[in-house]
Amino acid sequence: MEQPSTLEFYNHFLSTLLPQLHQAHLIGRYAGGAALQNHLNPLTSCGCKVYSQNDEDGITFEILRRLGLQKGVFAEFGVGNGMENNTLALAALGWSGFWVGAEDLGFNPNPKAAKKLNFHYQKEWISQSNIVNLYQQGLAQIERARCDLISLDLDGNDFYFVEELLRSGILPEIFIVEYNAKFIPPIRFKIEYNDQHRWAGDDYFGASLCSFSDLFEAHGYFLACCNVTGSNAFFVKNQYKKFFNDIPEEVGKLYASPKYFLTGLDVAGHPTSVKAIETIFSALNSGIETALE
Repeated sequence: MEQPSTLEFYNHFLSTLLPQLHQAHLIGRYAGGAALQNHLNPLTSCGCKVYSQNDEDGITFEILRRLGLQKGVFAEFGVGNGMENNTLALAALGWSGFWVGAEDLGFNPNPKAAKKLNFHYQKEWISQSNIVNLYQQGLAQIERARCDLISLDLDGNDFYFVEELLRSGILPEIFIVEYNAKFIPPIRFKIEYNDQHRWAGDDYFGASLCSFSDLFEAHGYFLACCNVTGSNAFFVKNQYKKFFNDIPEEVGKLYASPKYFLTGLDVAGHPTSVKAIETIFSALNSGIETALE
């Protein structure tokens, strides 16, 4: 009997595997949708993705709606190559802001070399000793006095960076932070500070939700929501608590366990393109209102 060629075996393998992968993807999408709808926190059900890693964009937009914030200033520390993060959707809304990160961006944030600068990117390794200066420099570049929303995701020293910002009187209306969801409430955990920390893909990163909640509570914030995959937590100033009477107050009820397997949440229309992102920033830096406003 003639043995199948390597190519024939490979094609047969793909024809068998690909339908299974597609089915698993659909199951993941269904599970993600079910998790969004069934969480105790109604804010979690607002989750959806534009350019965030998971469902963070939808939660952000709902919090902004409740606060009545239509336009503002954002800052994000740790944005990768800029193609997927928590504030790119705000740029699409016409918000001004700045990013700080250690990588080159995957696009030109000012493709038309506009004179009016509503966005700035600073490529810099972030440390506890320079984060406040980087914040001030970012605001100076876009000629703004303060931020309304800060997002921070640096896979390691996040607790210490947030602590430094808060201790320096940097108090935006909304603060989005990555938390280590492995350490469930009431565990309080944070890594030891290390200027050169690099995440190794294991459980040694960041801080637990309770540790972050304690820190923010001491500076006048309350925990409003965790996204469904257990990646990011949203803290809001206490003065806005009256707009969130429908959410639980206990950290344990707001906590979202790590559900990184919800692969369906990576779907946000067609794949991201450099051209679309550059169009957003071209409009932002030229002062032209975006179509989404």
